[in-house]
Parts: sequence; C-alpha cells; structure tokens
Amino acid sequence: MLTFSKMHGIGNDYIYINCFKETVTDPEKLSVFLSDVRFGVGSDGLVLILPSEVADFRMRIFNADGSEAMMCGNATRCIGKYVYDMGMTDKTEISLETNSGIKYLTLYPDANNKIESVKVDMGKAILVPREIPVNSDLERFIAQPVTVDGKEYAMTCVSMGNPHAVIYVDDVKGLDLEKIGSKFENHERFPKRINTEFVHCIDRQTVEMRVWERGSGETLACGTGACAVAVSSILNNLTDTQVTVKLLGGDLQIEWDREKDRVFMTGPATVVFDGVIDITEIKE
Repeated sequence: MLTFSKMHGIGNDYIYINCFKETVTDPEKLSVFLSDVRFGVGSDGLVLILPSEVADFRMRIFNADGSEAMMCGNATRCIGKYVYDMGMTDKTEISLETNSGIKYLTLYPDANNKIESVKVDMGKAILVPREIPVNSDLERFIAQPVTVDGKEYAMTCVSMGNPHAVIYVDDVKGLDLEKIGSKFENHERFPKRINTEFVHCIDRQTVEMRVWERGSGETLACGTGACAVAVSSILNNLTDTQVTVKLLGGDLQIEWDREKDRVFMTGPATVVFDGVIDITEIKE
C-alpha cells in the first residue's frame, strides 16, 4: 500500500509521495500507473519529495508517460505547501533541489497557518538555442520561422530548466491543440522534444495561453511555460516586465527582473485529497 496526496497548481495536477516515509523503487512505472484515470488515480504525473544534501528538500518529477522531467513550476509551489502544512518545516523561505538546480520558495500562510500561495524564484531564462536545446546556430531563437504540418509559425524558444517554444496566435480557444501539439513536441528542431505554448496577448500586462507538455499532452497549466511565455513576450516587446498569465486552470503572476536576470512566479497551491492505493497490481 502506498500513501499519497493529490495536489494541483491551477489545474496542473500531480500525485505527491513523501519519500521521507515511503519507498519508491520504480517511479517511471509508478507514474504511468497512478496517472491513469481508470486504473490509477488520474494526474499529469508523479512527484517525489525527497531528502537533499544541498537544499531543504529535493524533488523528482515524472510525466504521465513515465519520462522524467527536469522540473515543474506548479509542482514546486505544491511542494512548498505540502512540506509546510505537513509540519516538515516551519520556515517560510525554503530551498528545493530539482534536476534544473536549486529553486528558492517564499511561502505565504493564510489566517489558519496553511499555505495559500507560493512565490518561486525560477532562476535565469536560458536563451541560447544549444542550451535549450534547439537545433540552431543563432545566438537567440526569437520570432524565428518554423514550419509545422505545412504551416509557417514565428517561434521564440526559452528554457526555464525545461525547453519551451512560444507561438503567438489570434485565438487560443479555437486552436486544435490535440492535432498540432504533438507535431511541435516531436519536431526535428528539438532533440529532446519540446513543451509548446500558444499565446494571445490581451494587453501589455496580460496574456492568455494553452500549453502542450511533452510526455503529458495538453494540461490546464504549466508554471515553467508561463515563465517562458512572459520572457518571450517581453523579448518580443509585447508586454511589460510584470505579466498576468491566464491559463485554463487559473492565473499566474510572472515577473522578469532583467537587472538581476531572475524570473519570479507567484500562484496558488491546492490539496485535492489524500489517499492510500494498492500498487501490487501494477501491470508489466
């Protein structure tokens, strides 16, 4: 039997396992099982909360298809809430080790001393194509033409610890994302696949987006994707440096401090339910 919590950050939902108490031997297979809405719990993937030798806590994150991701902005906020609400820390400033380096979280308790929202220092935006990675010899990949499924798009690429391609469209609601998303994800430009954000700019402080995440398909929200969208929008002179990013699951506040070259994300974290599941029936 395995004890877990299901949490979401504006609709980006994962199964969280406290590996201070539980042992997970095959997280790839477990993520596939738990993410299945019929045979498991249903989620965008699996997050392990682990001890760290270099930070307060460590996270590992696995997509619904079992592939390991570098990090997830929405998941970092949920971890902040989890460790505080569960009494694993009494600090409101914590560090979190990820596969993309150490992230720094500021936790905001509500009147009941439960975490309502979390601000995450997401670090530097990576803009060099080979570091994202994108197959290109350019110094930056901003508003560059790319052909997908016979149509040319202007694409800006940013990594926030994982790779993102940002495409601006007139209408995100009517977009056939199921058709086009996987074709961007597996395009030859991207040696490690790509997360793709389709964005409509409402004004200089507000954008709306939909996201296709590699390994998971369309999700209701993506924290690193929202950060990449804000950076891309600023680079393309479409918004100011503080941006409200409206996703299907809710809003995130993103700020790019260009002087310090740091991106900050603020948003909510929510517990859906806690549970126990028998994992002896995981299929080979």
